[in-house]
Amino acid sequence: MASLNFERTEYAKRLAAVKKRMTAEGMDVLVVTEPSNMNYLTGYDAYSFYVVQAVVVALDSELPIWTGRFMDAVSAHSTTYLPADHIIPYTDHYVQSTERHPMDFIGRMMAEKGWGKATIGVEMGAYYYTARSHAQLQKALPNARFEDAELLVNWVRIVKSEQELDYMRAAGATTDLMVEAAKNAARPDIRECDLASAIVAVQLKGTEKFGGMPSSGAPLISAGPRANEPHPAWNDKLLGNDIPINIEMAGVCRRYHCPISRTFYLGKPAQDYRDFADRVVAGTEAALGVVKPGTTCEEVEAAWRASLAKAGIEKEARLGYPTGIAYAPTWGERTASLRKGDKTVLEQGMVFHVMAGIWIGETGVTITQTFNTTATGYEALTKSPRELIVID
Repeated sequence: MASLNFERTEYAKRLAAVKKRMTAEGMDVLVVTEPSNMNYLTGYDAYSFYVVQAVVVALDSELPIWTGRFMDAVSAHSTTYLPADHIIPYTDHYVQSTERHPMDFIGRMMAEKGWGKATIGVEMGAYYYTARSHAQLQKALPNARFEDAELLVNWVRIVKSEQELDYMRAAGATTDLMVEAAKNAARPDIRECDLASAIVAVQLKGTEKFGGMPSSGAPLISAGPRANEPHPAWNDKLLGNDIPINIEMAGVCRRYHCPISRTFYLGKPAQDYRDFADRVVAGTEAALGVVKPGTTCEEVEAAWRASLAKAGIEKEARLGYPTGIAYAPTWGERTASLRKGDKTVLEQGMVFHVMAGIWIGETGVTITQTFNTTATGYEALTKSPRELIVID
C-alpha cells in the first residue's frame, strides 16, 4: 500500500493542469525526467536519479507511466498511486552499458503504446535529461516529432496548494532551528565543518511533528575572507575571530524546501559593516512591502533596487526565485525570477526566496526571506528575525 503525501484528488488536479498545457502546446505525450516533476505528478521519491528514469504522461492515457531501473520499481509501488501495469521497469543490463541505453527500452515501450508517431514533449533543459538520452530516444522513435517541454510542469508547480504550503511551513520551522543551531555552535575555535555538522544534524532531525531530510544542496558557509563567495564549499579550517559568516541553508519537509540565508558575525563588527547589513535588511523589507497578487516580479525587484540605490549600492544578480519540491542540484524551480524585465504576475500561493545577498569587494551580507504570496500581501515562511546576528 503506497504512502502518499497528498490526496489522490490533488494529484488528479496536477495531472489535469499539465495535460491542459500539453494540449495548448500541441503535445500528445510528455516525457518527464526532472525528479521534482516526477514527484509532483506521481509522488515518486527515491535516490534513483543517477540512472535514467521518467514519468510518461499521454493525453490518451488516464494515468501516467513510471519507468526506470528494475530495482527502483519497488519505490514506485510504495510511493506512488500508480497501478502495477503503469510501473514499467527496464532490466539491469541497460544500466551504464556501452552497448545499450535505457531510452532504447523507453522508446520501444512508447511505440508499443501507440505513441511512435506522436508529438512528444521532452524536458530539454532538465539536469538529468542528457544529450545522449535525447539522441537515443529520437533514434528509438524515428517517426515521432519532438518538442521542447522544459519547465512545462514547473510552471504548473509555481502555485502551491494549501497542503504544499503546510509542508513548506513545516520546512520553515526546521530552517529556524537550523539558524539557532548555527548561532549556538559558531565560535572562533571550531572548524567550518564542525559548524556545518551542527546545522545538518538539526536539518536531518527536523521537528517533533515532521522529521527532516537532506536538502538539494549542502549548507553554504562563507566565512571570513571567503564572505565574498556566494557558493563556497566548507573546509576544515578554524573559523577564527572578528569575521562575518554567511550561511545559506534550507529545512526540508517531504522534499519541500524553505531556504534562508543569515549573516553571523564573530566579534564586534565595525559600524560601517553594521550599516551595510542594515541596508540589506531595508532593501528586503522594501521588496516584501510590495508583494501581493497582481504585482510583477520586476516590481518586487525594483523596490529592492530603489532602496539600495539610496545608499549607492547595486546588485547585479537577480533578487530571488520560486522554490518548493527539490532534488539535487538546486532548490529553485527555474521559472520566474525576481529581476528586472520579468513580468510574471504574482498569484496567491506562489512561494519565493528573496535572496537578498550583496557581495562587495572582500565581504558580503546575506539576510533573506522565503515568503508565500497571500490574498493581501505575504506570509513569512521562516520566523527568524531579519537582522545581522552578532556573536561576541
